Amino acid sequence: MQQTALNLIAIAIFLMTLSILLGPLVHIPESVPAIATFSILAFLTADRFGWEGKGLTLLLDTVSRFSPEHRDRVLRHEAGHFLAAYYLGIPVTGYDLTAWESLKNGQQGVGGVRFDTEELLQGKKAGDRQLFCDRFCTVWMAGIAAESLTYKTVEGGGSDRQKVTDTLAILGYPTRESRNKQQWGELQAKTLIEKHQTAYEALVKAMKIRTTVAECYQILEKERK
Repeated sequence: MQQTALNLIAIAIFLMTLSILLGPLVHIPESVPAIATFSILAFLTADRFGWEGKGLTLLLDTVSRFSPEHRDRVLRHEAGHFLAAYYLGIPVTGYDLTAWESLKNGQQGVGGVRFDTEELLQGKKAGDRQLFCDRFCTVWMAGIAAESLTYKTVEGGGSDRQKVTDTLAILGYPTRESRNKQQWGELQAKTLIEKHQTAYEALVKAMKIRTTVAECYQILEKERK
């Protein structure tokens, strides 16, 4: 989603520049590109500082609905998070596959799988830190791992990488370890998904039709037997 946002902004800037250069040739009033430029910049500024980026996220979410590949990519990304959380014993509290669904369900307008992180916040004992760190970092990186396994490329995951950094900070690890832990978590998540490929595919089908969390758990329990 972040790369898509950058691409969309780049295209908008290119079109505005093109309209300024070619406007006189096609008799476009000089005020039109200026007004368009001002409007877009005003929207981006208001969205960044007033809405915390939710406006652009919702706009991109609307545009992405016309791309079946993007929808499938998001689905498989989030299913990776869900599967890893299930097998690592981290409770899933809900999920949304679009920003609009997230907003409708009273969330922050950013889709994704939601987890119960109370155990993480309380797990600061020296003997528990490594266990909590390994589990949560694997879960955060599982979406990237799922995309990589399916498409060989990754489009999302910027916020997931940041969560790994935040997790390390919560547990008292230095930030400089973030990159190594991201790589480690992605490798662990890939192994987990490949080991439970049948369960993963069943989960993807279930999440595609917005099956409830409880029913998703039942499907995974069935595949586990």
